[in-house]
Amino acid sequence: MKHLSVLVPQGQNNLSSIVGPYKIFSRANAIFEQAGKDKVFQIELVGTGEKVDFYNGLFTVNTQKHISQVKKTDLIIIPSLNHNYEDAIRGNEPLIYWLNEQYKSGTEIASICTGAFLLASTGVLDGKSCSTHWAAAENFKKMFPRIDLQQDQLITDENGIYTNGGAYSFLNLMIYLVEKFYDRETAILCAKIFQIDMDRNLQSEFSIFNGHKKHDDEVVQEAQSFLEDNFQDKISIQSLSRKLNVGRRNFDRRFKKATDFTPLEYLQRVKVEMAKKYLESTRKNVNEVMYDVGYSDSKAFRDVFSRITGLSPVDYKAKYNKELSI
Repeated sequence: MKHLSVLVPQGQNNLSSIVGPYKIFSRANAIFEQAGKDKVFQIELVGTGEKVDFYNGLFTVNTQKHISQVKKTDLIIIPSLNHNYEDAIRGNEPLIYWLNEQYKSGTEIASICTGAFLLASTGVLDGKSCSTHWAAAENFKKMFPRIDLQQDQLITDENGIYTNGGAYSFLNLMIYLVEKFYDRETAILCAKIFQIDMDRNLQSEFSIFNGHKKHDDEVVQEAQSFLEDNFQDKISIQSLSRKLNVGRRNFDRRFKKATDFTPLEYLQRVKVEMAKKYLESTRKNVNEVMYDVGYSDSKAFRDVFSRITGLSPVDYKAKYNKELSI
C-alpha cells in the first residue's frame, strides 16, 4: 500500500484544502474496497506540531504523525496558505527541508493554490512550470523568478510535481490525482459523489486581470497606463514605443520582463477584461461589446477572448450574465 501525507503546516493554512483531500482520497479508497480491491493509500495528516489552530482557534486539526516519523511517503499534498506567504515560509523551515529530501527520494508532491509558495521555497520547482491562484501570481513571480509560472493553467503536471490554480479548484486537482493513482472509473465516481466538474484545464475564466504593476520600470508603467486608458482606440505598439523614446525591440523586451506579457498581449488582456465586464453586466450583444473594446473583426475578437478565458464570448455571457439567465 502507498502512503499519502496531507501536510498541516504551522500557521497560515486553509482548512478546506486539508479536509478536502482527506475526504476525497478516503472515498476513493472506499470505492476500491467495495469493489473487492485493496485500497491504494494509507492517508495521514502530518506536520511539525501535534495540533494546529484555524480561524483564531475556532477549529483545530490534530496531526497523526510528526514529519520525523515519516521516513518515506509516496505522495504529499501541500494545502493552500492564507496570503502571508513569507511568514509561512519562515515558520515552516523544517517542513521545507523535509519536502526537499522527500522529493529527492522519489516522492511525488502536489501543491494546492498558494501552497505553491511553500513548495517553491524548497527549490524543487526551479526551472519547472507550476500554477497558483491568479491573484497571487504577481507576488509569486517576484519571489520566485526562476519558476515558469503558468498562471492561466488550472493544473500542471511535471516530473512528479502537481500544482493547481486557486481556491476550490483544488477539487479538480484531487480528481486528477485520483484518476492517476486509482483509475478513470473511480475518478468519475468521486466527481459525481462530490459534484465536481471534471477535465477543466484553465482558471483564466475566473481570473481578474490586475495589470501586473509590481515593478520599477517607469517607462513600462507609463505604457501600461496608456494602453489601459486608450484600449478602445486603434493602438500602434510601434507608435507607442516612439512616443516613449524607446526602440521597439528594447520596448518589447522591457515590457515582457516587467509584466510577463508583450505589449500586444497586455493590450489584449485589457480589452478582454473589459469585454468580460460588459458581457456580465449589460444587455449588449457580443458584436456591440466587440466594438466597445476596440475590435472590428468578430473572428479575431472571438479567438482572443476564447484563448484567454477558455470560453467563447457567447458562452461567457450565457454563463455569467444574470439578466440573461433569468
